[in-house]
Amino acid sequence: MTSAVVFAYHNVGVRCLEVLLAQGMDVRLVVTHRDNPVESIWFGSVAVLARARGIEVITPDDPNSPEVVAQVAEKAPDFLFSFYYRHMLKRSLLDIPRRGAYNMHGSLLPKYRGRVPINWAIINGETETGATLHAMTEKPDNGAIVAQKAVPIGDEDTAQDVFERVTEAAAEALAAVLPSLVAGTAPHVPQDLSKGAYFSGRKPEDGRIDFSWPARRIHDFVRALTRPYPGAFADIAGHRAVLWRTRPDGPAPSPAACLYVVDSGVILDCLDGQRLHVLDLEVDGKRIDGAEFQRAFGCRQIQLA
Repeated sequence: MTSAVVFAYHNVGVRCLEVLLAQGMDVRLVVTHRDNPVESIWFGSVAVLARARGIEVITPDDPNSPEVVAQVAEKAPDFLFSFYYRHMLKRSLLDIPRRGAYNMHGSLLPKYRGRVPINWAIINGETETGATLHAMTEKPDNGAIVAQKAVPIGDEDTAQDVFERVTEAAAEALAAVLPSLVAGTAPHVPQDLSKGAYFSGRKPEDGRIDFSWPARRIHDFVRALTRPYPGAFADIAGHRAVLWRTRPDGPAPSPAACLYVVDSGVILDCLDGQRLHVLDLEVDGKRIDGAEFQRAFGCRQIQLA
């Protein structure tokens, strides 16, 4: 029986571990993360799945420590897989499996190498992304592509909508290629790194809206960062506002960056002469509608840029 050690987290980790087990892989060890108590845990647990299937689970702070490397080496795996595991794995780990180390990444590599690729793809207005299984090297997301599956990004899709599609695409891509990977016949197509770029991680403070952007970019920014993520925010008239959902709403009366109420709806006019209907707005931690917005700020237009 072909064996593996799996580094995994999040929904992609759960689904891809399920695929390995469904196809008879002997998973000898699962390395995952302890959930962060300050993080919103809206996704499934790799640890729960693995323990339910009788698989040994460890949650080290440093997967590259000599102790963890020794534990992995002791399992003598044929393969090492990484499915949305959050730490880079160094050469000491990648050299252990006899038949290679492979990572599942949430983009159509070589596009969107690096962190939070789904959020970045939506921010940048992409209409497509996907999942890619690739050979692991010490450099992030640059190894040969083994399998890839695309999914669409709709104009109103949020990051969670797309993440759910990418999760299933990852599972389907892995399921399709795993027999040939085990047989030693899977394709390994080198990446042309010039056709993509590396993107860094994002922090909550990176969610500040720039009102010099056109309406479409603001809309994409909002849906990329909406729940369960920390949200796109701005400071308006001395208050912290979070825009959780917007909808393109046609031309504005004039090019301006301002927020106001029309027919009980909160409207954001943008500098490109287009407007957004703000469908879900929170001010100082409280969700408000158009009537509450008017009571708080009056009938005036709030200038934003």
